[in-house]
Amino acid sequence: MDLNPADILLCEFYFSDLKTSKHRPVTVFKDNLPFDDFVGIPVSSQITQLHKDEFILEPSDLASGIAQTLKGHGWQTFVISRRVIVKSMASCQRIDSSDCVRTFVASSDAVNP
Repeated sequence: MDLNPADILLCEFYFSDLKTSKHRPVTVFKDNLPFDDFVGIPVSSQITQLHKDEFILEPSDLASGIAQTLKGHGWQTFVISRRVIVKSMASCQRIDSSDCVRTFVASSDAVNP
């Protein structure tokens, strides 16, 4: 699967017992890591309060897949194995996906000067 910055994916994350897991959405931040990994940012539909280094993803920012406003937790980036990707949920509307990531990062800076 080709990944682009700002794509939203559903990934399977295991608990510490390695027996149970949950599916959680993440936004791709960077995909050129070795060992089939990428840097992801957790995404949530809980948008009632915007904290430092969090940004809003409006449905109009995305080309397809999600009709709900989401919040990205920019302060919580982490490396994710491609093996835990369950499915692609949405893609960035912009042609230049790196521009899309810059927009999301800039929106975080604007909220939290």
